[in-house]
Amino acid sequence: MTDAPESSLDPALRQWHDMGGLPAGPVDPAEHDYALWEKRVDALMVLTTGKGLFTVDGLRRVLEDMGEESFAAMTYYERWIHAVNRNLIEAGAYTTEELARKLAEVRARGEDYGACSLDRGDG
Repeated sequence: MTDAPESSLDPALRQWHDMGGLPAGPVDPAEHDYALWEKRVDALMVLTTGKGLFTVDGLRRVLEDMGEESFAAMTYYERWIHAVNRNLIEAGAYTTEELARKLAEVRARGEDYGACSLDRGDG
């Protein structure tokens, strides 16, 4: 007998994001350099959750709601910034219009923050 939820045992009941217990291949434990924007996403996560603006459950909800195709198309930190952004908008920290204005300012400066494109439009 197992304590695992029934949905994790029956593949027909699994959602696309329910990967617990499935083989995922080898994990590369090697250290690697992070882009500046990835470090900032990590810092933003720590600061905003520490201030109580949202919870890990809120982040998980956004990640699960984005759908399998969007989830697979994004890198790890792109997923996290998407989830942080949605939660901060929902918390009233800023509006989508304010975010659009700020992104336009950054684009106008021509600054490059690494591999994450500001032009994807899925933020």
